[in-house]
Amino acid sequence: MKLKNYIHGEWIEGNSEGIKLYNSVTGEQVAIADTAGLNLKDALNYGRDLGYKNLSKMTFYDRGQMLKNLALYLLERKKKYYEISYKTGATHADSWVDIEGGYGTFFTYSGLAKRMLPNTPFWVDGDTQKLSANGTLLGTHILTPSEGISVQINAYNFPVWGMLEKLSTSLLAGVPSLVKPATPTSYLTHAVFQDMIESGILPEGAIQLICGSAGNLLENMQDGDSVLFTGSASTGKKLKSMPSISQNAVRFNMEADSLNCSILGLDSKPGTPEFDLFIKEVRNEMTTKAGQKCTAIRRIIVPENLIDDVQNALIKSLEQIKIGNPLNRETRMGSLAGKDQYNEVLEKINLLKTDTELIYDGKQELIDADYEKGAFMSPKLFLNDSPFTKDISHNVEAFGPVSTLMPYKDSEEAAALAKRGKGSLVGSIISHDNDFIAETSWKMATTHGRIFVLNRDNAKESTGHGSPLPTLMHGGPGRAGGGEEMGGLNGLHFFLQKTAIQGSPDVLTAITKIYQIGAEKKYADLHPFQKYFEEVEIGDALETAGRTVTDADIVNFGNVSWDHFYAHTDATSLTGTIFDKTVAHGYFILSAAAGLFVSGKKGPVIANYGLENCSFFKPVYAGDTITVYLTAKEKVNKGVKGRNIPSGVVKWLVEVVNQREEVVCVATILTLVAKKSPFVKINFKDFEKRLKNLKSETLPKWGRMKAQEMLEHLETTMKYSTGELETDSCKTPEDQIEAFQDSLYNFRKMPKDFPAPFLEDGKLPDLKYKNLDEAKTHFIESVKNYQIYYRENPEAEHLHFIFGKLNKEMMELFHQKHVTHHFEQFGLV
Repeated sequence: MKLKNYIHGEWIEGNSEGIKLYNSVTGEQVAIADTAGLNLKDALNYGRDLGYKNLSKMTFYDRGQMLKNLALYLLERKKKYYEISYKTGATHADSWVDIEGGYGTFFTYSGLAKRMLPNTPFWVDGDTQKLSANGTLLGTHILTPSEGISVQINAYNFPVWGMLEKLSTSLLAGVPSLVKPATPTSYLTHAVFQDMIESGILPEGAIQLICGSAGNLLENMQDGDSVLFTGSASTGKKLKSMPSISQNAVRFNMEADSLNCSILGLDSKPGTPEFDLFIKEVRNEMTTKAGQKCTAIRRIIVPENLIDDVQNALIKSLEQIKIGNPLNRETRMGSLAGKDQYNEVLEKINLLKTDTELIYDGKQELIDADYEKGAFMSPKLFLNDSPFTKDISHNVEAFGPVSTLMPYKDSEEAAALAKRGKGSLVGSIISHDNDFIAETSWKMATTHGRIFVLNRDNAKESTGHGSPLPTLMHGGPGRAGGGEEMGGLNGLHFFLQKTAIQGSPDVLTAITKIYQIGAEKKYADLHPFQKYFEEVEIGDALETAGRTVTDADIVNFGNVSWDHFYAHTDATSLTGTIFDKTVAHGYFILSAAAGLFVSGKKGPVIANYGLENCSFFKPVYAGDTITVYLTAKEKVNKGVKGRNIPSGVVKWLVEVVNQREEVVCVATILTLVAKKSPFVKINFKDFEKRLKNLKSETLPKWGRMKAQEMLEHLETTMKYSTGELETDSCKTPEDQIEAFQDSLYNFRKMPKDFPAPFLEDGKLPDLKYKNLDEAKTHFIESVKNYQIYYRENPEAEHLHFIFGKLNKEMMELFHQKHVTHHFEQFGLV
């Protein structure tokens, strides 16, 4: 099978014989990769133009939802990726890290977007700065997608995760990407990529793929473009120095070779939990993905008095690892990614042998496999007995199941050895001595991108030395390339242009969509807390009545809160303080402010969601009168799941002033505000008005029901919900009931082609009434009875054909969706 490339929005084959790709276990040919004849310059322009246009106009929130939808789509198809992954030599556990680890990165960034990023195509970065004495000139920064394309060059060891972890940040940032996977395992990347395209979730031009040689791809890079490279440091340096990259200000991120280390603490003697954890961690890092991990432990740094103990325990542990065909359940370590990779590792092993001792070769029989046909290599353990004079262990990385033991005397030496790697992605310390951990970690931090500490306290929940996490930076200084990937929202900055914005409060409010102090406020008769999330506009404001603070207020608040700080209670202790007399509690002022601006009437505001940046500027004494200015400052869309009301967060600027208009307190409060439901409320009076427009000759927009059949169907469902009619069975499998009930709470409409499981052979029931008018009357009567029934029986529950047993709230949500569905069917909504 020749792998097709995806460029210009279409699948294209190369026009040469290409590069043959092999099964790493059996040696059989799997596919051919070929990029000959492709117009890569046009592919880059296609991404820069159409891809950038489509992605950059989406909001961060929408791009986050896109990542989630894509991850869910791929998750449903994961079985076939596992079947392909075995051909790369990966065991089931290896494949899980690669495949589902990639999905997990998408899910993580989707969650970050929904919780922390705005529902705008740009991102306001940092606080607003006051640039003039009177506040008429302000400044802030915004981040926008870089106007270019991101070329992502990945390594062969993680053909799925490598692609998805880079795409998670570039796509969320709004930058189109061209993916160039490492050729040997590109057939797995290709399978996942193909489904991403077929999903239809991504906008046109968002991603492209080439499998095989990169050709002249990087020679066509321009200003605004970026390159993310994972691979050898030597290759990365050559690419970075290319004139098209170095002279065009192309952003370049490199994640390269890394001689990572793990340090066993001086306290971690045999018999301690930490000793056992250390042996297990080193063994796992040597054998997971057959040691083909950029984060694998290459240098094992051990107290000199424990070298023999560690050597014996580690060899014993490695001997228990069964090597062979990943499809065999007994196998715990598969093969390298191919014969070429095997030869490269063997060459490095021979280099290590020139100055260090190979103390464990690990040659053993394979399970359902053949050394000659596959790319299998047993674990190799070296000993460097003089690591401060023999540098080869700190310079040569064998990218396979290979690691070197080396001794140290104290924490100073441990940190020094760690740093001799000249830059690592990760270093770990396994110890229960916090002083040793603290002293060693900060000393080695300068040459490490991540420091992982493991001991008995966190072992059960530990993700392991070699697992990069989406919320933490993946990268390292020096030899490791100096790059930074992921790291939570920081990972997006690589793809974003930071721009300073200066202007008046009104101008900055218009640009940032965040209210700036001094900008115009929008006052109206309707209290802002009576507006749904979609109806709230930035700048919506309320000026409250005044409240005069009394001595009784101060005393009572102190008694209720138990805050008896002297400044509130003892006038004789105020000499030398900033207060003239007993002062009102700051939190009383904030509470009193809430009492002034909160609307007591039930409305779309669901709950207080939080408090940010509260500051008190002037004391408030008994006799002072406070007034509050409440202004809608910012809106944050919120992803809601489960049985929660669809809502968003509105941030309100609270300015409390005294009778002299002096600001005494400023805070930002957050409220959870319901979104406006797209479904009709269940109200028989409203339905009477709507049904006046329904005629017997009215044709449905979909389906085969006639108008009278629709009304009789709705009447029947109303009667089932009050117990007037009953069913003793639910057609939905029990394990799906919860998901079906959860769906009642979201704003997704009922599907138009949903097959009614209660209809025998799909046949509609016979009509009960003479004509449409009689059906209208009975339907309205059933709605009236439904409303009365639940007023009188608020705790009632009844069984539904599809959604199971429903209470009053869920029954109401069902009918809102159901009635809207059929009213839309006949143009009544």
